[in-house]
Amino acid sequence: MDRCMPLLILLLMGRHGLCQQEEVCSKSLINSCDDCIKSGPYCAWCQTLNFTKDGEQDAVRCNTRAELIKRGCKENEIISPKNKRNIAKDDPLSASQNGQVVQMRPQKIDLDLRPGLPVSFNVSFKAAEGHPVDLYYLMDLSYSMKDDLANVQVLGTDLFAALRKITNHARIGFGAFVDKTVLPYTNTNKEKLKKPCDENDQQCQPAFGYRHVLSLTPNKNDFEAEVKKQFISGNLDSPEGSLDAMMQAAVCEDKIGWNSNSTRLIVLTTDAGFHMAGDGKLAGILEPNDEKCYMENNLYVKSTEMDYPSVGQLAMQLEKNRIQTIFAVTQNVESVYKELSKMIPKSEVGVLSSDSKNVVQLIERAYNALSSKVTITHDNLPEKVRVVYRPICRNGEKSEKEGVCDQVHVGDEVIFEITVTADTCMENKFFTISPRGIKDTLTVTINTTCKCQCDTAGPIIDPHPHCNMSGSISCGICSCKEGHVGQFCNCKIGNKQEHTLRASCQKDNGTECEGRGDCVCGRCECHNTDSGSQYYGSYCECDDDHCEKFQNQQCGGKGKCKCGKCECNSGFEGSACQCKTSDEACRTVNNSVCNGRGICKCNQCECKGGYQRPHCLECPGCTDPCQTKVNCIECLGFESGPFKKNCSEACKTISSTIVKEAFTLSPKECKQKDSEGCWMTFKLVQLVGEDNYKAEIMMKRDCPKPPNVIAIIGGSIAAVALIGILLLMLIKLLLYMKDLKEFRKFENEKKKSKWAEADNPLFQTATTTVANPTFTGGD
Repeated sequence: MDRCMPLLILLLMGRHGLCQQEEVCSKSLINSCDDCIKSGPYCAWCQTLNFTKDGEQDAVRCNTRAELIKRGCKENEIISPKNKRNIAKDDPLSASQNGQVVQMRPQKIDLDLRPGLPVSFNVSFKAAEGHPVDLYYLMDLSYSMKDDLANVQVLGTDLFAALRKITNHARIGFGAFVDKTVLPYTNTNKEKLKKPCDENDQQCQPAFGYRHVLSLTPNKNDFEAEVKKQFISGNLDSPEGSLDAMMQAAVCEDKIGWNSNSTRLIVLTTDAGFHMAGDGKLAGILEPNDEKCYMENNLYVKSTEMDYPSVGQLAMQLEKNRIQTIFAVTQNVESVYKELSKMIPKSEVGVLSSDSKNVVQLIERAYNALSSKVTITHDNLPEKVRVVYRPICRNGEKSEKEGVCDQVHVGDEVIFEITVTADTCMENKFFTISPRGIKDTLTVTINTTCKCQCDTAGPIIDPHPHCNMSGSISCGICSCKEGHVGQFCNCKIGNKQEHTLRASCQKDNGTECEGRGDCVCGRCECHNTDSGSQYYGSYCECDDDHCEKFQNQQCGGKGKCKCGKCECNSGFEGSACQCKTSDEACRTVNNSVCNGRGICKCNQCECKGGYQRPHCLECPGCTDPCQTKVNCIECLGFESGPFKKNCSEACKTISSTIVKEAFTLSPKECKQKDSEGCWMTFKLVQLVGEDNYKAEIMMKRDCPKPPNVIAIIGGSIAAVALIGILLLMLIKLLLYMKDLKEFRKFENEKKKSKWAEADNPLFQTATTTVANPTFTGGD
């Protein structure tokens, strides 16, 4: 027993708040009481007139209540708004009277909160006996459910008897579904659409997606009569359009006849899986489900135009319409619907026998499981508002599940401790809290206190002597009149704009006086630091309390802090004076420090411009000196190039040697062209320093021979002449070919012509024959 006493005392201390989190005020930029109470839930403001000391800013008035009292502020001078709550409506819990019950109280609460400060209140829930129940039986009428339909048709009496055990105000409705009447879900042949079952089945109704058969009714005879009129139908694929049917049953409130005060149940019976959003693409249906009612003549008319709903859409509509779901499915799809049930609030899964004979017992067990689990949740929660639930279930037992109590029976009262926190200022925001599947709601209205309500003892003095007769007192500090500024309104700005004066107190358009002083007439008056010293500098940017530490000592204990930087004692160096002054590790083989290309700090080289540790010897990123020093090499070795006239001055950092045959230096050989087009060969060695070189230059340059001008000119003339001759020959050839073509054409036409042999009577020959009449032909 003695061993248990210390533990018991610690538990009691924790229960009574001795182990609670310490109250802290995390201040930022504080210029007024309003700024103070917005900066943290535990920040309080002291409105005592002369609370601040010389050099202190008004921000010291803002701290936790305990710290302010410790500094001498009286309890009644401390402003720290508390949370307020007002229960606006609190009807008592009542049993069913004419179907009207109150299962949760209170019904309305108004909260006036301080940002960041949580407030808690209790909500009671009591499951009432005889609460109205609406049950909508949604059945799969595909061909595989033929045997089940026969049993459901005589189910009315047993189903109503089971509901009567729960309540005297029970109603039941009926709906049926198969699938979308398009390929590949249903055979679209006209005959098959009219009779999708086997040819031997005489009683078969045409294919359909979802049909509402019977609105909710308290008459069991109506239920049995309508169900007996139903026949089986059919489709092609195994998954059915059950989500389509559930969505329409949820959103078509008037068609189904849901009672606004009842517990709403949908019992889905099927032996197959379900289609969901995206499956409609197989049939070319691309329009997403819009979660609206499309019932005409009790048929879902958008079945072939709109895709199936997603599980998330269905879950949201079921919760929004306070509908609880019982999945009565066969064993082959039990695991599928158990996964679906995890995503749909207030749902249960029961295994249906092959012919649905056990459906009444299944519904009874599932309803008891649903009604015995009370889950409190919220809706329309504003941004920057947090809600935490702490359930206190039967017999004061605390549930580990947030907002959930199990095994709650009729007449049991459970309590939920609800904690609400608003993280920012807001006005007239509200949200609702309700048990899932239950109509009762609690409306929570939130307003926040973000302004100080300061009490003024005695008459109001305006102007006040504390403010140099140029302002009045508000919450203990001066509120200056127009034309005056400053902590005590002691700066008269005249025609100047106040923001102009304040701008002169801001460094690089930053915070006024770095938040460490007051801007008085355009100059910063610096405050004291927490250690008692003072900030300094033109913008109060300096203090001697915040330098780098080494071994938990400021400046390693080997220097003084000046404006945030360490000034080290003799023999020490480093940003925190953590190193002894030494350059031993920075020394090279030639006894230089960092090869003249860096400085030694804390016995390590800090190299310049791309040179690498440890001794700044190499610079991988630097430009090759073979290229950068080529002009100097040309003027030093051959007295030519751009630096010919001032070579000694321009190239004074290079000491050169002319060699005839072989180099003596070890670096790689450089080969570059000079200004005359000759190739120079040389070697460069970098000496100590950044731009200090030693060069060896090969005496002989490799200069290309000058071109033969006569040969070039002669060759050019000959080439032009040859080209001209060839062109003339080509032209001549073309003309010859053209003439030859024309001649051949003429010859062909000549051969084709035929000349007439008739004499022209008008033609007279040029020859005249004369006969001598005296000629006798003799000698």
